[in-house]
Amino acid sequence: MTKETTLSKDYNSIVEKDSKYVMQTYTRQPLALESGQGSIVRDIEGREFIDCVAGIAVNNVGHCHPKIVEALSKQAGKLIHTSNLYYTDVQANFAEELVNISGMGRAFFCNSGTEAVEAAMKLARVATGKKEFIATENSFHGRTMGSLTVTYKSTYRKPFEPLIQGERFVPYNSAQAIRDTVTEDTAAVIVEPIQGEGGINVPSDEYLREVREICDENEMLLIFDEVQTGFGRTGKWFCKDHSKVKPDIMTMAKAIGGGFPMGAIVARDGISFEKSQHAATFGGGPLACAAALASINVIRDEKLVERSAEMGQYFMNELNSLDNDSIVEVRGRGLMIGVEINRACADIVDLARDNGILLNCTSEKVIRIAPPLIITKEQIDKVVEIIGQI
Repeated sequence: MTKETTLSKDYNSIVEKDSKYVMQTYTRQPLALESGQGSIVRDIEGREFIDCVAGIAVNNVGHCHPKIVEALSKQAGKLIHTSNLYYTDVQANFAEELVNISGMGRAFFCNSGTEAVEAAMKLARVATGKKEFIATENSFHGRTMGSLTVTYKSTYRKPFEPLIQGERFVPYNSAQAIRDTVTEDTAAVIVEPIQGEGGINVPSDEYLREVREICDENEMLLIFDEVQTGFGRTGKWFCKDHSKVKPDIMTMAKAIGGGFPMGAIVARDGISFEKSQHAATFGGGPLACAAALASINVIRDEKLVERSAEMGQYFMNELNSLDNDSIVEVRGRGLMIGVEINRACADIVDLARDNGILLNCTSEKVIRIAPPLIITKEQIDKVVEIIGQI
């Protein structure tokens, strides 16, 4: 066997190669995953874990759903890449599906959440002729230069300053703060309908409605960042549907492709890029669109939007039933849940992993729970039991 085809399955060897050849930008858990099915993942030693991270709210339909695998395999045998110099039926069909379920006008395809935010910001500027953006404290919109401009945390921003000028941050869930910050050059307000990285912060529906009114009064655009909240995660197709507020532009990624990398924006009728104003070589490629079409069909056929609402409520009820002084609050919508505790929670992630549960800690003190939407009650019971014990 040649050196090029030798693949290591030894944990220490994998870590050694990673340390040598990969830029060390991630704080990884001491775990090398090899396979997954449904809500379960397995490491190279064969240990099983209930996955309550789902690739950070990506694997909404579960790991390696047969319909996703089938769609990717079939499309890969026909056409993998062609660029956007040509039409493909799979992209046109997916665009129609995405516009229909989102209730918006037209779509632009890219490859990730941060690219989607970049596209939304460019579109807002070109559509309004204005330059400034209002974002919220504790926001997270991505790590490229444009999206980083509207991401709040200074540790993400400072090494790369100066960023794009014209951003202003206001407290989350305060419409009055937005009203007080608007200028004649404000192009858009960008807001997460639930903050994910910021700690699973859920605003009032009235807040989002009032922000819509402020944008209309001041001829600004409203951008909803639904990268984490989309595709059934909160118990609706999109989180905007809870408040019945229609944004001008909406960003999405993560769960869109059933695990396959993809991003997109959708905009209401009357707002669109013109020719050559924006582009993406890989955006809306045949593989991504085939996976996304299959994912939407799975969510619809298996009623995963409704299941997310039902299982999410059950999950939060069970967590709230824990008699534990460490828990400050359980909050969220659907299967996007945060458990705030009264201290740093990194050790809880470690202890849960030792007991066969994968969790994520965000905003230092919030256990973020975002499992596949197909998680069972029995698996939820096990997760709650372990969290209670820890």
